[in-house]
Amino acid sequence: MNPSFARLTEVPAEPIPLTVLTGFLGSGKTTLLSRVLALPDLRDTAVVISEFGAVALDHLLLEATADDVVELPNGCTCCAVRQGLADAFYRLLRSRPSAAKPFRRIALETSGLADPGPVLYTLSADSFLEASLTLDRVVTTVDAVAGPATLDRYPEAVAQAAVADLLLLTKTDLASPPDGFVQRLASLNPTAPIVDAGEVDAGDLLFGGSPRALPRPRPSAAAAHAHGIYALALRLQRPMDRLRFAMALGGLARDHGEKLLRVKGLVEFADRPGGPAAIHAVQHTLYPPRWLERWPDADHASRLVFILRDLEPDEILRRFAEGEPAIVAPAGGS
Repeated sequence: MNPSFARLTEVPAEPIPLTVLTGFLGSGKTTLLSRVLALPDLRDTAVVISEFGAVALDHLLLEATADDVVELPNGCTCCAVRQGLADAFYRLLRSRPSAAKPFRRIALETSGLADPGPVLYTLSADSFLEASLTLDRVVTTVDAVAGPATLDRYPEAVAQAAVADLLLLTKTDLASPPDGFVQRLASLNPTAPIVDAGEVDAGDLLFGGSPRALPRPRPSAAAAHAHGIYALALRLQRPMDRLRFAMALGGLARDHGEKLLRVKGLVEFADRPGGPAAIHAVQHTLYPPRWLERWPDADHASRLVFILRDLEPDEILRRFAEGEPAIVAPAGGS
């Protein structure tokens, strides 16, 4: 048992269902979580979000936020923060008895770079957590557009698909899965149903058991990394107009798309003051901004988080020079 929470000794009368939501960078995890939390029957869900990088944004981008949200900044859950993950679960469980509306289930959204194997190992290695939580399913989002190339390049993506109870194909509204991709996923994980995210009820995805899944061996603590990947967090100290911003981000995607694994942010533009826009990009693909009516927290500074592979920070700073970018935290290798 975690010594920091030695007074928490009472196991819940019934184990609390836990779903692990994983998938590579930009594959749609936060979008799916927003859909699920918007459902009235699932509002009594506690959420743990783990992000790669020093500045957490995913919890701000949720369309519908659960009453209980725990963040794990710098959250590469495949590495040393496994104790931090256990602590997050202990905090939730300790607060549950005194809550006005106790949560009935937990959803853990892992970092897009996390091998979920050690996450599962954390649950099984702690006797109190093993007795208090029951793993409902591991859901892995797989991008139907970028998925084949992602599996080719990144061992983390392969690990995420391999441990899934449910493989969820996302972005099928943009393109059909390439020939052979579904078969490749089935070969990689023969026990997991493969589901089109656009053709199912969101309420059936995260909780409700693991249909047709076979028993699995006890997970190990081994973790694989894609070397050269790091997170870069920026604040724009001066508002840019939409055209200049689009030219900066579009130029990066055009010239360095394979190295631009993921971009997300909250940005206010000089030519559209008021609420910010939620910005998303994955490799060569830029998604239309989603305009928010108001800032989701007290921090009204424009900020961007880049997940990069072998791309120097100076290249990012040069592109966004008009916005007077400041690095929030130094880039960290993985």
